[in-house]
Amino acid sequence: MAKATARHILVPSETDCNTLKKMIEGGEDFGEIAKIHSKCPSGQQGGNLGEFGPGQMVKEFDKVVFSGEIGKVLGPVKTQFGYHLIEITSRS
Repeated sequence: MAKATARHILVPSETDCNTLKKMIEGGEDFGEIAKIHSKCPSGQQGGNLGEFGPGQMVKEFDKVVFSGEIGKVLGPVKTQFGYHLIEITSRS
């Protein structure tokens, strides 16, 4: 079965998500941005979600994590929780 590790930043709006993505692409640290801005408790760990398999996250999140490019900041991804920036750190 496939497994992935990822980190994410959860914010309430697409505008916030795009602003943070530009900051990260401009050289700011993903983990530090997560600690400051993420509305998910994982933000305190730099957005780290640990290892998980397909079906353990919401459908929209799963789709990106199990098909997106590893190491690239992906998003905004809209779920019922808000808007996510996702960085896939590994997948097997």
